[in-house]
Amino acid sequence: MTQQEEKEERLPYVSTSRTTAKIPKKLTLVPLIFLVYFEVAGGPYGEETAVQAAGPLIALLGFLIFPFIWSVPEALITAELTTAYPGSGGFILWAERAFGPFMGSLMGTWKFLSCVINIASFPVLSIDYIQKLFPVFSSGWPRHVAIVGSTLALSFLNYTGLTIVGYAAVLLALISLFPFVLLSLIAIPKIQPHRWLSLGQKGVSRDWNLYFNTLFWNLNYWDNVSTFAGEVDKPQKTFPLALLVSVIFTWVSYIIPLFAVIGAVSVDQGQWETGFLAQAAEIIAGKWLKIWMEVGAVLSSVGLFEAQLSSSAYQVLGMAEIGIIPRFFGVRSKWFNTPWLGILISTFGNVVGVRFFSLVEVEITKSEETLQNTVEVASASCHVFGSVGVLGAHNGYSHEDCLFDQWRYNSGWDWFLFFHKTLQDKVEEEEEGRGGAIEISRDGS
Repeated sequence: MTQQEEKEERLPYVSTSRTTAKIPKKLTLVPLIFLVYFEVAGGPYGEETAVQAAGPLIALLGFLIFPFIWSVPEALITAELTTAYPGSGGFILWAERAFGPFMGSLMGTWKFLSCVINIASFPVLSIDYIQKLFPVFSSGWPRHVAIVGSTLALSFLNYTGLTIVGYAAVLLALISLFPFVLLSLIAIPKIQPHRWLSLGQKGVSRDWNLYFNTLFWNLNYWDNVSTFAGEVDKPQKTFPLALLVSVIFTWVSYIIPLFAVIGAVSVDQGQWETGFLAQAAEIIAGKWLKIWMEVGAVLSSVGLFEAQLSSSAYQVLGMAEIGIIPRFFGVRSKWFNTPWLGILISTFGNVVGVRFFSLVEVEITKSEETLQNTVEVASASCHVFGSVGVLGAHNGYSHEDCLFDQWRYNSGWDWFLFFHKTLQDKVEEEEEGRGGAIEISRDGS
């Protein structure tokens, strides 16, 4: 076996889609960090319910400790498998390589269907915030036109290239997170450390279902970035570092505002609902910061949409490249070298997903709380093996109703570890086989 053949065998899934276009610049470290961030978090929105469920001290301990139990191992596995198989498709490649094309196709189908429905919630979230300033978008055809129009516009941005989307993610993250930086700084003189040690109000029972679901929803999804590994510059070096920085960045973006608000604001535990951080901003700094935080929520939802649409589109590309779906689904744009058909299919799924919201009469426009809870449940359900729960989540079930789906989702971690072990064994077998072949060649046999 020649050195070239050995190299090709070691990296069997590098993207090879043909295009007559000039290949654009690969995705570098900084934009990749922020794409990972938007795949996982997008901001501290939604962490408040942990305080409502278990009290300040236990909520703080959860966000301090849980990343090391859940996020770090998942990010490490994602980094290892992505560097071993640096091509489009990510977890689809892992499933196909470990268990064959059938399991790869099941993985791809479940993930794609659940994610396009999930992504459809983000334009709805944006318009729901915008309608507070422009009530004309609260109902009727103006609302529908705004949702579909924003979906198409954001999809076109994705069409222009993953690098552009990455740098847009950097800008969106900085603007949407800055009000939390101001909130934390302004809160410092008002902080009373003894509030951090509170176990909650007397007479309020702990809701462990809500507590653990909140932690899972806010700290998972690291594997999703693996689908566009083929578009990353030097993925063997860039991906592990990007995931490391993203884990730290996500952890800090959750824990600092939580410490600041808990220490500076004394309210009934029941008021710590989704969206309470904006209310706390008004209490601590004034209405101007609350408005800025709500604008940040719109920008955060745009970042979430762009990052997850990219993941979905490159998943379609990866499935086409390994033959799970017809090859023509992997066609790229002549101008931007992006998987335009994958983007188009995902966008169509988003529009259908918006219609799905209407058909099941999800109460997604009634309040900020109901909307964000729905989005969080959908995000959790969109994990690799938890996608089945997305339909129940989008029907507006509460945290408790989704407990069974959440446990099914959690069991996906076992499958994820099983993937890792199976692929590791296969790689070791291949390396042993290559080593044996080399020894035979050296002996001249």
